[in-house]
Formats: sequence, C-alpha cells, structure tokens
Amino acid sequence: MMNWIKKAGIISSIIVVSGISIFAISNENKNKIMHEGTAYYFPTAVDFAGENTPLNIADVNERFDRELLVNANLHASTTLILKRANRAFPIIEPILKKNGVPDDFKYLAVIESALLNAVSGSGAKGVWQFMPETAKEKGMEVNDCVDERYHLEKSTEAACKYLLAAKEKFGSWTLAAASYNGGMTGVNKQIDIQKVSNYYDLLLNDETSRYVFRILALKEIMKNPEKFGFDIPKQELYELFPTRKIEIDSTVNNLADLAISQGINYKILKIYNPWLRDSKLENKNRKKYCIEIPL
Repeated sequence: MMNWIKKAGIISSIIVVSGISIFAISNENKNKIMHEGTAYYFPTAVDFAGENTPLNIADVNERFDRELLVNANLHASTTLILKRANRAFPIIEPILKKNGVPDDFKYLAVIESALLNAVSGSGAKGVWQFMPETAKEKGMEVNDCVDERYHLEKSTEAACKYLLAAKEKFGSWTLAAASYNGGMTGVNKQIDIQKVSNYYDLLLNDETSRYVFRILALKEIMKNPEKFGFDIPKQELYELFPTRKIEIDSTVNNLADLAISQGINYKILKIYNPWLRDSKLENKNRKKYCIEIPL
C-alpha cells in the first residue's frame, strides 16, 4: 500500500509493509524533514579537521545520518551541551589553537563527557576522559588530594599531546580522533590487518566505528543549532565567570578555612577547582598550585 505525506514542503512516499512504515527519502529531501517534531537538516558536505567525509559512500552516509538523528532527538541532553559549551569552549579553543590542534577536536571533548567532569565505569575521568596512567604519562598529577584530569586547562593540554602524537603516527586527524577511542595500537592493528589507511574504509568495533560520526554530528548540530530545532536565548547559556588566581606552595590542612579567608565557601571553591579532590591539600614538596577564586 502506498501513501503520501507532505512535510516541510517536501513530498515523500511511505511504503507500509505489515504495519511498518518505511520512508523512501533522498539525501536532497532530508534537509527540511520533521522527525517527531524536531527539525532535521542533512548537510550536503561535512568534514573533520579539513578532511572530507565521503558521504557518497552508502554506509558512511547512513552512519552519519544515524548520529544526526540520535543527537538531534536527545533534546534535553543536547540542549545542556549547547549551554555548557558557552562556558567550556572559550577555555578549550585557545589551547587547541596554541598547540596546532584543529578546532574541531573540541567536539571530541563533547562526545567524551558532554563537557562535564564525568567518571566512566572503567575509571576514565574529566572532560577529556583520561585513565590514570595515561594522565600521568601526559604530565598530570593524579593522587588522593589532586587529580588534574578534572583541571580543564591541564587536561586539554594533555589531550593535545596525545592527538599530536597520533596525527604524527597516522598522518590523519580523523584517525587520530578514532584512536582517542580505540587506542593507537588497536587502530594500527586493524590498518595492518585490513590493508587500508582511511578511517572510512576500516571495519572497527561498534564504538570506534560510531566515534567520529558522533563528533561530526555534534559539530553540525552545535554549529547550526537552529536548523535542528535548538533555539536557546543567549541569556540561558551558562556563563564563564571571571576569576582571580592565588598561588599556594604549602600544605593546606583545611580547604574550608582557605575558602572563607578568600570570601567564598567550600562548595564554591570546589566548583571552581574540581581538581582539588580532598578537604585538604597536602604539599610536602612545596609545589606551586594555582587556585581560582570567582570575583
């Protein structure tokens, strides 16, 4: 049985088989179709870090389509990400630029953690989701009192170190991004087995196979939120408040006392310095720590 619908000025056929509707929609017609009330826009071309995504390949097109649909319809989650980006991106972007890492990698942080100091079941932590040993290898301090995986500036610097090394190894920013999920060893093993060196030609595990497409989808939605039904007034975006920095080079036995001495409370101190993981700061080696105090 063949029916017809008209959505957003586009006529598309619906084939109904055993009560199941199968939409027959061309790529050109995806641009303005409504899915369950959410505007759905399908771009004609996308790239990651200047490297073209071959949407002319059927499975590549479908995998990108899947991630666009999923994230455009996760309305609450994607709205929160858009709000948090207003606060996080001004910190992340200049660090990426300084290190020569393409700006698109800020969307990798988005899919890793939704721009929260998240904790995974495997023990990865922070916005960039570092495991403890990898964090230490990249120069971050990780112990009971201090965990710099929760320090956005320092963890972004560490992510840059990883990504630059991955780019040097693979010669591709797309593969560097994939290796952030699948590991350099794991991705390289599949390149050797399959004898191809392009992410879009590789057959990888489900998570790594979806990984770059999730980045591309969030990039597209966050750059063009209105096209996907997200219209957030500027005043509702989360703000990056100015801070002043104080330097500590000794042990602090009670961080609540330190907070009060700076005109704030313990909760605010921890919100602005989430890398402080205890109620005290042990510092036997007199290391210099920079603590942020909101103005």
